[in-house]
Amino acid sequence: ERGHGPYQPHEPGYGLYQPGHSPYDDQIPDPKSRTLAIQNAKAYLLKSSTTSGLNLYDHLANMLTKILDEQPTNAVDIIENISKDVKWAHFQKKMDTLRDEHEILPTFEAAEKRKALFLKANGEGDEELEEEIGETPLPNVMETAFYFEQAGIGLSKDESYHIFLALKKLISVQPIQTCRFWGKILGLEMNYIIAEVQYHEGEEEEETEEEAVTEEGGKWVGEVEDEEEEKEKEDEPPKSTYKPPPVIPKEENGTGANKYVYFVCNEPGKPWVKLPPVTPAQIVCARKIKKFFTGRLDAPVVSFPPFPGNEANYLRAQIARISAGTQISPIGFYQFAEEEDEEEEVEGGRDTYEENPDFQPLSVAEMVDSLSAWVHNVQSILKQGRCVWLNPLQKTEEEEENEEEEKAEEPDELPQELQQEIGPPLLTPLSEDEGIQNIPAWTAQPSTNLIPQYAVAVLQSNRWPGAYAFASGKKFDNIYFGWGHKYSPENHTPALPPPVQAEYPSGPEITETRDPTVEEELAFKAAREEALATAEEEEDEEGAEEDEEEDD
Repeated sequence: ERGHGPYQPHEPGYGLYQPGHSPYDDQIPDPKSRTLAIQNAKAYLLKSSTTSGLNLYDHLANMLTKILDEQPTNAVDIIENISKDVKWAHFQKKMDTLRDEHEILPTFEAAEKRKALFLKANGEGDEELEEEIGETPLPNVMETAFYFEQAGIGLSKDESYHIFLALKKLISVQPIQTCRFWGKILGLEMNYIIAEVQYHEGEEEEETEEEAVTEEGGKWVGEVEDEEEEKEKEDEPPKSTYKPPPVIPKEENGTGANKYVYFVCNEPGKPWVKLPPVTPAQIVCARKIKKFFTGRLDAPVVSFPPFPGNEANYLRAQIARISAGTQISPIGFYQFAEEEDEEEEVEGGRDTYEENPDFQPLSVAEMVDSLSAWVHNVQSILKQGRCVWLNPLQKTEEEEENEEEEKAEEPDELPQELQQEIGPPLLTPLSEDEGIQNIPAWTAQPSTNLIPQYAVAVLQSNRWPGAYAFASGKKFDNIYFGWGHKYSPENHTPALPPPVQAEYPSGPEITETRDPTVEEELAFKAAREEALATAEEEEDEEGAEEDEEEDD
């Protein structure tokens, strides 16, 4: 009869799990055969692997030795790990000149870079901390991140805290009066974390080194030219009468587009780099091109029209454009000082304001329903590339004297008058911003509709995607996370090159003459020979007459 089990009666494992049955009943009791079977089994276990060179017998013996020596708890659960440890021990030599080269994980490398952010400065005590907490330009980045998080905007908490510590490091090194986390601009290789700061009065160093170098270089070149000027006067080509348009000077530090100073770094923990001031030419050119950032400040900007600078200058120009168009505040939070003169308003508009101590915040519903509840708190940039228009034809006294001498030589040339550019004044409501075709310039919405009593008013710029602002009571802030590009409903089309210069007008004075034919050449030679012959005859006659006169 067939048994009720997984094995058939003729199979070796039949009856192993039945009570009263011994697994050795089916073996031959002959000791010689049993010894031979044991030797065969041991020989099989001692057979070395063709891959690792180890054998199972020694491996099991080492495993049992390790288990009995260490006696771990629940050895059956970790026997696989014990097997790996025993195998790994065969490949480690105690006395060897070679050492393992451990792979540096990206997380470990990032932690090493940010390690300096968590170290306190030498000699920093509790008293100094209390003073810093009382008066410090360090912004509360975590609080701002919390409010933006209500609308699903911002970075992770870890990155926000690392930026918090990086700003603290920046303030401890630079003489900064105010500091703000401006935002993060994305790049193809690395990103830019941007801090907007203001120095204490008189602390900012003016960047005049480059100007001094160019002046010195100009003097040196001038001396050499004076020595060789006399030699080259004879072979000088005609000089061009073209006069390039006057260069628009940049606005002074602390005013206009250079009101704030910006520091950038690729990651929290890396050194902060100060961006150079922006010039009107860079802003004007940045409006005509569209380039992705690489994350390297010294990278060239290859574009048409050619950009006057590298990526650091292009980044600074884009920051100025984004700030001028997206930095906003609730209406009534800022007000103009009453002591300002009316003349300043007529010339270039007011450029300063102060906080309103009597400010009463609007409700979230009122700030979301109407864009008139928000105003721009940064000056707009004119087409000229400056916030305050400057007449490039207005000359100083020395330049006027030089021009009078030039006009005496060329009285026909008269300068054309330029029309003054006027932009929207400071604290202009957002309701006056122009839309983009059928898209409004701003989108306002509460952070939540489920709990409106605790909602936060959030504004999103449609002209500069990535620019956001929030307001909750008397607290508000602006931030930017994006690629640094302005929205365009159409694809970006680079500017066309200028038209080809016209050719010189063709006239008889520059027209090439026609080559003569053979008959004309022969006729010309014959006429020339006749003229020479008649000239010789005349000379001979004159000589004969002179001889006769001498004889007489």
